[in-house]
Amino acid sequence: MEFKYNTKQRNKTIQGLRSFKDTLPKNIKRIINKKGHIYSETFNNWKYIVGDELFKVCYPKSFKNSNRLGKSCLNIMIKRGHEVDMEYSKKLIIDKMNTFFGYNVVEKIKLITFEGEQEKLKENYNKDMIKNEYIEKISSIKNDKVKNSLLELGKLFKKR
Repeated sequence: MEFKYNTKQRNKTIQGLRSFKDTLPKNIKRIINKKGHIYSETFNNWKYIVGDELFKVCYPKSFKNSNRLGKSCLNIMIKRGHEVDMEYSKKLIIDKMNTFFGYNVVEKIKLITFEGEQEKLKENYNKDMIKNEYIEKISSIKNDKVKNSLLELGKLFKKR
């Protein structure tokens, strides 16, 4: 492999196969490293982290990364009347998240109450991942293996 110097985005580039992480621009890598990855993984695995009972009444609102002044904090929206249950399971949720990511991601949890249905979470989980327009686009793919794998991926997202 040869090393070339590219001054636009990175200090060094390597010819040949690269990992996906190395092909991203600097700005996007910075955003993903800050908090995007942690929040999205938390949101996708929320049912596993909190359990079935709390999953129905709460969802993660935002994640604030730690800095010199403050600790890393996860803001959770919880339906009014279920605050006590969540308060008792705070420590368990912090432990599960830290073991899920493999290092201390969350140090404290902040609860925010709301009234009514949890519209945000229902929208994201009840939304069909493969809509009709995407099915038409997938069916126009000539390679059968790619077409079948995309349809299977959509079915897995529907089950979640």
